[in-house]
Amino acid sequence: MAVTMADIQHLRKMTGAGMMDCKNALNEAEGDFDKSIEIIRKKGQAVAAKREDREASEGCVLAATKGDFAAIVAVKCETDFVAKGEDFIAMVRKILHAALENKPQSTEELNELSVEGRKVHELVTDRIGITGEKMELGAYEYLTAPSTVAYIHPGNKLATIAGFNQAGVDTQVAKDIAMQVAAMNPVSVDKSNVPAEIVEREKKIAREKAIEQGKPEAILDKIAEGALNKYYKDFTLLMQDFVKEPKITIDDYLKKQDKALTVTAFKRVNLNVE
Repeated sequence: MAVTMADIQHLRKMTGAGMMDCKNALNEAEGDFDKSIEIIRKKGQAVAAKREDREASEGCVLAATKGDFAAIVAVKCETDFVAKGEDFIAMVRKILHAALENKPQSTEELNELSVEGRKVHELVTDRIGITGEKMELGAYEYLTAPSTVAYIHPGNKLATIAGFNQAGVDTQVAKDIAMQVAAMNPVSVDKSNVPAEIVEREKKIAREKAIEQGKPEAILDKIAEGALNKYYKDFTLLMQDFVKEPKITIDDYLKKQDKALTVTAFKRVNLNVE
């Protein structure tokens, strides 16, 4: 049977594939839409296998909240051209929406969620067939707290989420904290949450540097502790200087709003090289 332009446009709307891909699939399937969709999906699987060894270093990072739940989803691809495409961004947005609705506890669980009748990993594979680029679910982060906030940096390469110990946190205050996380890349909320291996690493570096400088053995521990405190100041969120008001710390800023207010957790995903 002859394939009409209306048929091609309908299949394109259903799959997001290019006009020629839709025309070829319809011709091969003799006008059968279900078979045409399967042909396009198989093409995605074939391209995915062929591109397996390619590097997916670009992509799109989006974040959002729903009540006490916040999530970040990153889908990676090969080129910035594809990463900025409306269809690609729309796919990432759909995956993020599925995460907010279903609250998966891992990347594996997210990959198995259904989006418009397709599992997330199948949706990504279908898009591979359309663009011809390697794609993968690059990151999934989430948190739960009485109040949550999300921030997406312009360009969709960096996003953050943060949670607070109280409900009803002022919108601007919450946004300021999310932007602080984006700008200053802290390693933890406070010094008690800094991983032990980082603490030991920083102390070791400080001691070795002091020895190179000829400092007495008796004061090496004191020097190491001083260096560690400076590290806490630079890399723990509550002790960092507030970027919008450097004379106060983030903890000071929060206490100005409410003496009991604090951050319980944050997540940060950045596709750019740090």
